[in-house]
Amino acid sequence: MTTLVLAAHGSRDPRFGVTARRVADAVRIALPGVTVELAYLDLTAPLLTDVLGSVPGEVVVVPLLFGDGYHSKVDLPALIDAAHAANPAATIVQTPVVGRYSPVPALVERLSEAGAGPRDGVLMLAVGSSDAGSDASVIGRGRELSAALGRPVRTLFATRLGSDGAAVRETVDALLADGADRVAVSPLFLSAGLLTDRVERYLDAMDVPMVVAGPVADHPCLVDAVARLYTAAAVVVAS
Repeated sequence: MTTLVLAAHGSRDPRFGVTARRVADAVRIALPGVTVELAYLDLTAPLLTDVLGSVPGEVVVVPLLFGDGYHSKVDLPALIDAAHAANPAATIVQTPVVGRYSPVPALVERLSEAGAGPRDGVLMLAVGSSDAGSDASVIGRGRELSAALGRPVRTLFATRLGSDGAAVRETVDALLADGADRVAVSPLFLSAGLLTDRVERYLDAMDVPMVVAGPVADHPCLVDAVARLYTAAAVVVAS
């Protein structure tokens, strides 16, 4: 059986590792009989290079990333190439990012769980990228979320907040101008962490009425995306 390696970004925030392990556990339940390993690109152990060096046979790497940018197009392929160089007999296939499949059902459900209502303006929070195509796909998800909710959604890239959080203020002002009574934060993130906390601190300083939804985490639509990506790639590896 082909081993599935989940490749998460990694973080200095311990909440990230806890959430990533929950995702891995949920994937194991969804794919009985498949060996599922969890690895990180940076900052958190075990690192992907170490895991790939210890897993025998055929491997499918599924990136737990929502944007298809530098990490998926440059960092991850380089790590896989290094693993190939160390073990030329290894068969390692990288799938598209989990963001290939829409996370919007998870965002809708997390907002509902947080108590967001029809008078709330939604601020969808995501990681920005140097890759314009990746940013465009994230903005497209914001439009999908707006359509699903039937109310305005503004996308804010947490890596580009501007001086003293100017981008946060601009986004909040736009939501209020759209007629929102309150701001509902919808994190397109695997886990809560330093970036989401930073945005919340800016919002707190603005004294804006708000509600904050949970991250995507181990939502069934994410687990289903992993299973679909793995299954398609495993067929190719085995052929």
